[in-house]
Amino acid sequence: MVFSRLFFIYIFLPLCLLCYAAARGIKQKNTVLIFFSLVFYAWGEPVYIFLMLLTAVVNYTAGLIIGKYQGKGGDTAATAAAVAYDLLMLGIFKYSGFIAENINALFSCSIPVPDIRLPIGISFYTFQTISYIIDCHWEKVKPQKSFKNFLLFLTLFPQLVAGPIVRYSTIEKEIESRTVELRDISYGFNRIALGLAKKVLLADQLNIISESFLGNIGGSTAFGAWYGVIAYGMRIYFDFSGYSDIAIGLGRVFGFHFDENFNHPFICKDITEFWQRWHISLSTFFRDYVLYIPIFGKRRKYGGLFLVWLCTGIWHGASWNFIIWGLYYGVFVFIEMKIGKKKMKKIPVVIRHIYSKFVIFIGFGIFYFEDIGKLGTFFKTAFGFGKNGFIAVQDRISLINNMYLLIIAVICCFPIISTIKKVSDKRFASKAVISSTAAVAAALLLVITSIMLVDSTTHPFLYYRF
Repeated sequence: MVFSRLFFIYIFLPLCLLCYAAARGIKQKNTVLIFFSLVFYAWGEPVYIFLMLLTAVVNYTAGLIIGKYQGKGGDTAATAAAVAYDLLMLGIFKYSGFIAENINALFSCSIPVPDIRLPIGISFYTFQTISYIIDCHWEKVKPQKSFKNFLLFLTLFPQLVAGPIVRYSTIEKEIESRTVELRDISYGFNRIALGLAKKVLLADQLNIISESFLGNIGGSTAFGAWYGVIAYGMRIYFDFSGYSDIAIGLGRVFGFHFDENFNHPFICKDITEFWQRWHISLSTFFRDYVLYIPIFGKRRKYGGLFLVWLCTGIWHGASWNFIIWGLYYGVFVFIEMKIGKKKMKKIPVVIRHIYSKFVIFIGFGIFYFEDIGKLGTFFKTAFGFGKNGFIAVQDRISLINNMYLLIIAVICCFPIISTIKKVSDKRFASKAVISSTAAVAAALLLVITSIMLVDSTTHPFLYYRF
């Protein structure tokens, strides 16, 4: 099921809210959420719901074993077994075809290439279980003794299929005890409306531009290549941050406080800062669970860095362009580490902004083209070595026709809402005026978004396929 569908907005969600409100006590409310979460997942993946349930059983059991044998050796074995199982399932369903294809190409073999459909959300809920198991092993959290509560943590539908990657420690207490106040409901619905607007009004429209230029990169000009990749970069941002907004808003309506996943990444001044603002839940996962892994028996600063970026690339997909993309960012983070924070800050801000945006949007080009041949064509075209020149008439027409969309998209990359809130807090004595204005704006966005969704083909959220 997709958040940006009228069925979800006006049937599934209201029905879930009614049942949740009617339920008495936290146990009944959790039962309602588990039921609707399983229905939500089964709507798109009726078969793979059993894989997710098996994953829940394995990791729940491992958690209990870790708790029982903490410090006695058995906890390490249970941790290793659970993490191995999680990675094995992810590897089979996500990477087996890629591995078989490359073995065939390298060794001239004829290994059958499995054609396995990727279970929705497997990359996200696998990392959630891994973080839970390791945190239990490190004694950062206590193993959950109730399977029902653990199942709620794993299947909670707001963040189930495309994140953010919610750690057990974030919602551990709220699983068993939480309250929802009027301000939570107001904040939640405002955030949901904002996320839907990002997706439908911006991301889906920018997708039309990016596909028209990058989808036919061989026929694009240099201007068209840059125009398309900039539109694509903003499309990914509004698509994924829009999903995160909806997930965070839905969580708040039910009393859960998820961590932020995006913090206006395009205002960054260097690549290190960009990754502190972009897909924060993934960046912090690799920082906390991969960066300090001993390589050949020793913690290696730069070895750990490149291992993190290799894993980041692999996590995004079973294709060489994602591996290249991950290592590409690793190189620039490495360079910035060698330069040092103090020296980086001495570089003029304008130059740092130009440098970071250049690297970021080239990165989006690498991310887009899974076909290495087309990726090469993109580089040649973008840097003026293509066969179609610098700019064409259709480029100018598209730019003029989409000028308002592009201007609004660029403006929305900045922290406008937080800025308006700060100004409003200073000028208005009544918070009721501010909250009422925000509610009206959210309602207006919801109406416009709903109109756009009628008789339209909505693109699924991009990170569904990761």
